[in-house]
Amino acid sequence: MYKINSSAKFLIDIAKFQTELNRRLDARLNGIGFNEFIILYHLSQATNCTMRRIDLAEKVGLTASGITRLLLPMEKIGLIKKEAHAHDARVSQVVLAPGGKMKLEEGIERMEIFCEDVIPKNKTKKMDEFSALLIEIGKNLRQ
Repeated sequence: MYKINSSAKFLIDIAKFQTELNRRLDARLNGIGFNEFIILYHLSQATNCTMRRIDLAEKVGLTASGITRLLLPMEKIGLIKKEAHAHDARVSQVVLAPGGKMKLEEGIERMEIFCEDVIPKNKTKKMDEFSALLIEIGKNLRQ
């Protein structure tokens, strides 16, 4: 049996948590997966609900080809639209479609109910500290 340090164990625990979170939320988001929910959320936060495909990939933490694979079925079912960039035809814009707005609204409602069920109300300070730690670690990963 191998011994690992607490930092390595922490990352393994995060990976297991992420897998379980994805599985549980995929079953609760009314026909969209957690990854699709995250894409819709980031689009909703962007100016005019529009982002360049490559910027969306970076926000979500995927490669350009990874985001493209997720966007194709989302476009087919009317959650997003792809448009050419006004000034550069080589750049692909992703726009939140009306169907995506509706699914996002439903998803947010279901997400908030899920969070109420699984996150203890008296742990908000720890949750904020953990979120800050994840952001800091994420910055170190990009260096």
